[in-house]
Amino acid sequence: MQATALLLTLTGGAGAGKTTLAEVLAATAPAGPAHVLHGDDYYFAGPDRGVWAPDEAGVPRLDVGDPRSVDAERLAADTGAALAAGPVVIVDGLFARRVNAPRQARHRRLDVFVDVPADLRLARKIDRKCVRGGFPVDVLLHNYVHHRRAAHDRHVEPLRDGCDLVLDGTLPPQALAEQVWSAVAARTRQN
Repeated sequence: MQATALLLTLTGGAGAGKTTLAEVLAATAPAGPAHVLHGDDYYFAGPDRGVWAPDEAGVPRLDVGDPRSVDAERLAADTGAALAAGPVVIVDGLFARRVNAPRQARHRRLDVFVDVPADLRLARKIDRKCVRGGFPVDVLLHNYVHHRRAAHDRHVEPLRDGCDLVLDGTLPPQALAEQVWSAVAARTRQN
């Protein structure tokens, strides 16, 4: 009989540190190598699917703050394939909690919400996208004030209640990884 794989989902707002935590979890996985799927890789690419809206210049842009812009079928299929291939699968993204693994994929699951105050998430996003990435800060701030903040409250924040573990994302990633692996061990002992 095939061993049961572990699915870890990391949900939280943009700038919460989900991807950084996923990297640390993958490097410290006690059950062996971990496969990481990044939610950002599963947004629709063309205007025929997802939620699109014109930006300030009238150019249609994908609304990445809306879960309907994620190719959930492709993400579920890739999650199922990864669960069949390895002992640990980590999915990080704004909507990771919503991942539905195929029924035939035998697995345990731990849903984690990485919680960071809004001002710190925004500062991290400005640093990553604008300071280091060259994105115009005025556009990022306009998007945040006029859309992203409300989208977070509507689509991301409600996912917290369905998670098994809420982490203080202001702590160092290594400390958060230790909390996750402790929760996994405790749940394994209970079962």
